[in-house]
Amino acid sequence: MFFSRSEKPKSLFISHGGGPLPLLGDAGHEEMLGCLQMLAESIPKPDAIVVVSAHWEAEVVTITSAKNPSLIYDYYGFPEQAYAIEYPCAGLPSLAEEIHTLINEADIETSLDDSRGFDHGLFIPLKIMYPHADIPCVQLSLVASLDPLHHIKIGHALKTLSDKNVLVIGSGFSFHNLNAFFNANTEEDESLNIDFENWLRDTCSNEMYAPGEREQKLVNWSKAPGALFCHPREEHLLPLHVCYGVAKTASKKVFQLKIMGKQSSMYLW
Repeated sequence: MFFSRSEKPKSLFISHGGGPLPLLGDAGHEEMLGCLQMLAESIPKPDAIVVVSAHWEAEVVTITSAKNPSLIYDYYGFPEQAYAIEYPCAGLPSLAEEIHTLINEADIETSLDDSRGFDHGLFIPLKIMYPHADIPCVQLSLVASLDPLHHIKIGHALKTLSDKNVLVIGSGFSFHNLNAFFNANTEEDESLNIDFENWLRDTCSNEMYAPGEREQKLVNWSKAPGALFCHPREEHLLPLHVCYGVAKTASKKVFQLKIMGKQSSMYLW
């Protein structure tokens, strides 16, 4: 166990892979499956999960508040079985209301949505981690401005959730250049991928950084080596900023792995 039974993890950033491929037997996701399964076995089981998904952007922080959200199959061009995946976890309106209050108290505009379902940023990784779908979930949107500091502040507003054994999961991808996934890998591409991963691992886990220094590095992430190659658009990185904001410390564990042939990582706070 990474934590004692009395100690609760605060947040977890995961690299969630390519659409439904992790559940379709894709060889490029074997390390990801193993990592997520190991993570679930190595932390105390949460009583509820809040997922910040890279696949939902709204004008303000928006929170699912339905009791039994449907699934949104927000991917296309996959085999028929990809659209028959089930993950019947419950929603938790009382937690949604609590989160709404916490974020409002931080002077951040927020909204409840009792009609939106759970997108694949939630149900694909959680089906791997907690296949029995017996943990209620709430999903949060990113804010469409994609401002990194704003997302750190959103995370900080959620800092007390771990006291109630609620785990915040940022579901994104530490590498998200779609063209690079499907083009031939070059030495330059590989070098940029590794450079950014080294920077991200150091930024998140190096205990020598003061909180303000770490935060500034994350706010200015686009200046890091390889950053704009790995993230031509930042929506898959920003769930990490929320996770950092929850804890505002160095991450407790870093998990390095390859997904679809690219160096990737996950972070546990």
